[in-house]
Amino acid sequence: MSTKNEELEKAIGERSINSLQFRLGAFGAAVPLLFFVVYAITISVLQLSSEVGLVMGAIIGITIGLLLCKSKWEDYAQALFDGLAQPVGVIAMVAWFYAGMFAQVLQVGGLVEGLVWIGAITGVTGGLFVALTFLLAATFSTAVGTGYGTTVAFCTLMYPAGVAVGADPVFMFAAILAGAVFGDNLAPVSDTTIVSATTQDADVPGVVRSRFKYAVVAAVPAVILFAIFGGGGNVSTDQGAMNSMIESVNPSGLIMLIPFAIVLILALSGQHLLTSLTWGIISTIPLIFIMHQFGISGKELGDLLSFNPDSDTVIQGALIEGLTGYFNMAILILLIVASAHLLKLGGTMDAITKSLVNWIKNSVRKAEFAIWGIVAILNSSITINTAAEIAAAPFVKEIGSKYKIHKYRLANMLDAVTSSLGYIFPWGAPVLLGWSTIKTMKETYNWLPIVEPTAVFPFVFHGWFLFIVMLIAALTGWGLRYQGKNGEELKERPKD
Repeated sequence: MSTKNEELEKAIGERSINSLQFRLGAFGAAVPLLFFVVYAITISVLQLSSEVGLVMGAIIGITIGLLLCKSKWEDYAQALFDGLAQPVGVIAMVAWFYAGMFAQVLQVGGLVEGLVWIGAITGVTGGLFVALTFLLAATFSTAVGTGYGTTVAFCTLMYPAGVAVGADPVFMFAAILAGAVFGDNLAPVSDTTIVSATTQDADVPGVVRSRFKYAVVAAVPAVILFAIFGGGGNVSTDQGAMNSMIESVNPSGLIMLIPFAIVLILALSGQHLLTSLTWGIISTIPLIFIMHQFGISGKELGDLLSFNPDSDTVIQGALIEGLTGYFNMAILILLIVASAHLLKLGGTMDAITKSLVNWIKNSVRKAEFAIWGIVAILNSSITINTAAEIAAAPFVKEIGSKYKIHKYRLANMLDAVTSSLGYIFPWGAPVLLGWSTIKTMKETYNWLPIVEPTAVFPFVFHGWFLFIVMLIAALTGWGLRYQGKNGEELKERPKD
């Protein structure tokens, strides 16, 4: 005979909430997420941001949603748990943990110092280093398919190296985010690429080929602007400590480029992100051991993982730091994804779609502008790019199918706007993730300046350019193709 707990678990597992009723109608369903966005902007502007504070804001928003819910409160709670269990949040969370561990072990191996050494002997400093950072971040994110993982790795490795060689901290952070945008949009293994293609019934290779031109057009001016404006950095706090680091750097840490290359090769060969990062982490172990044995580095394997019963955590090291640095952000992403789920159940998205269709009538230009607009609106509020993309995908497909816009074009509109805005807004998860990573790195480099999310968002050049390129494409019809009967691309709209 089953116990009461087993019966309860069975009942909960079988329940699925398909809709909720809110006071204030569709707007009421949006209140939890809107509250969080306003709250995040407010504390960011006031320079009071903290990860725990943001988690508290998300919980307050969800609580307000409960009070506005006209349906049974137990249905609201179940809907919330359904949202928390969505794969998009869990996948992002696990990716952060692995990327965080990988970045930390490379940092232990001295890759930051090695990069600073390269800058010192080649003269690639200041703005040139910022431009190089953008290109490397774009390459890395295209290979591994995660802009979030790229943000973690490059804020850990390239950000302190760039600041040390005279790069402006704000532009360094912006270049990292911009590079993450590039790969998140273009990488065949990116979650946003896969979601944008599959939700529009398109094949991933075809989608990637068709969007390359948009990515390149946005990237070229971004590189130029980063090179022009990225120099002139000046760290006023503890300049002596920074100079000491620069004087003591040596090329030995560049051996950590081997694990970095392993991750790139595995990712480009089609291996899963977690597989690639796992082998990257494992490959550092013999390298650090060899470096220590030959006196090349003072780092030991214990710096990766060790047990200390006298410490508060007992277990410590780079691998632990790679995990614990993102626990609060992991909680936050789950709460935001759950809040976004309430938008769907409360009818907010349906209300937006109906209004747009009434406005479009029979204009393809208006249809594409509406697609661009709805993806932008949802990304501005949901802040987790994949979650926002999933939310916008049904609207994009419905509007695009009505006007026979080709599935590649729909996937490109969906992904480019999602990827660009996901790394711009101060309340966006990747921006907050990078900010959190930089704060963690300050514990290692006490001279390192912390860039506030509100300071960086105007300078994520590739994100802004990609956003504008897609707007121009929507308004002018550049790159527009229509869907033929057999899925072929047509320049002229087929007759009904």
